[in-house]
Amino acid sequence: MTTSFERYQKRRLISSYFSVVISIALVLFLLGMLGLLVLNTKKVADHFKEQIALTVYLKDTAKEVEIEQLKKSLAMADYTKTTTYVSKEDAAAAHSEEIGEDFMEFLGYNPLQNSIDVYMNADFVSSEQVDDIAADLTSKNFVDEVVYDKPLIALLNDNVKKISLWVLIASSVFTFIAVLLINSSIRLAVYSKRFIIKTMQMVGATKGFIRRPFIWQSVKLGLIGAILALIGMAAVLFYLNNSFQELNLLGDVKMLVILFSGIFLMGIVITWISTYFATSRFLNLKTDELYY
Repeated sequence: MTTSFERYQKRRLISSYFSVVISIALVLFLLGMLGLLVLNTKKVADHFKEQIALTVYLKDTAKEVEIEQLKKSLAMADYTKTTTYVSKEDAAAAHSEEIGEDFMEFLGYNPLQNSIDVYMNADFVSSEQVDDIAADLTSKNFVDEVVYDKPLIALLNDNVKKISLWVLIASSVFTFIAVLLINSSIRLAVYSKRFIIKTMQMVGATKGFIRRPFIWQSVKLGLIGAILALIGMAAVLFYLNNSFQELNLLGDVKMLVILFSGIFLMGIVITWISTYFATSRFLNLKTDELYY
């Protein structure tokens, strides 16, 4: 009978520990993924900003030397990420392929112009800065016009600000919820041993002596949960990096180390604090109050 009861108690204990570890791992994993989202929000926004092209259309009278000078000056400009020169012949070929017929045979001439597509660095993609850049390029006498999607730029910047704000709010709320969930799991685990705590106290054990094994046990569970969460985060991160290589999610190693270290330490600190206060609560209760 005693052996069966001991086995039953051991299974309950293992099940309790397993539940706590899984709870901690899931919460820390979700918190870590949200951290990755926060860290990469700007990177993702910059990626989309740098896909917007500012197209400089050149007059047919533009000299070859003028075009070359413009291409070099654009390549050296701080706001330029990359440039692509598109001759009127290449533009005509691309347009004919797009519409499925040779429009020049119908018109008898090529109405398109030589152009340079300028893809800018994300920090310069704002309505005011792009307006200034376009005005400067338009002032050149061999430039016919400068075209870009101004409404898209304004919309993109507005949406980036809104998304960044909501991601920050969501991060704060989720961090608070994560602390509460881990705290609840730890308190339930300690609650199941409240009579043991009171018995140890009644035979003269000090509060520090009683707390120590509970805190150490919870910290170990927190360590295991944090390790599982980090393994999950690493797997998802590698998958996303392989799927979206242009974002270079593994490029900022320092920030990733800080994030992973923060999640690991959070698993330890939250379990330590939660266990400390949970055991203190039951240490301060009267024996009759343990039944409620």
